[in-house]
Amino acid sequence: MHTIEPFYNWLEHYEASEDPRSPLYGAENSLTQYTNTIYGYYIHPQWDDIESETLFLKILFTDYDLRFTVIEFMGEWNDALHNDIMMLKRNIIDPLLHEGIKHFILVGENVFNFHGSEDDYYEEWFEDVEDGWIAALNFRDFVLDEMRNYNLDSYLNYGGTLDDIHWRTFTPKRLFGLVNSMIQKRLGP
Repeated sequence: MHTIEPFYNWLEHYEASEDPRSPLYGAENSLTQYTNTIYGYYIHPQWDDIESETLFLKILFTDYDLRFTVIEFMGEWNDALHNDIMMLKRNIIDPLLHEGIKHFILVGENVFNFHGSEDDYYEEWFEDVEDGWIAALNFRDFVLDEMRNYNLDSYLNYGGTLDDIHWRTFTPKRLFGLVNSMIQKRLGP
């Protein structure tokens, strides 16, 4: 797991650790010292800690004018044992909402398992974005199946054409435009 790195190609456009409005402003990650682990396995030091034992992330891009962010995840999303959604909501999402972000693109190809629990924080997040949305891209099928078991599809947009996006080939704003148009088609007139 230590070889799985966050996506780097947008660093010329944005770095959360250098953005004073970001919840990760000032975060320092080593390029050589591995300190964080998931179940005893070291992970790449560039993943950001959200005070969860099993879930790490990287805010890849945030645009305050267009009001969107792209967040890549790594690890096990475990609401049952570690209440990861609470940590994510309070430590990352709430500060972004406070800054006006209302469109969330979550990249989950490096989420290797999901254990659900209550949906309260998802419902709260969904209500907080009002006329925005939360889109999950490239989560594994069995992870999406487990999310469906907890009715998270009531709050998150995922599956279908969202899983066919080769997001790394886009600029952040083009990715947002594409995801936004797909979600608008789902919502209808």
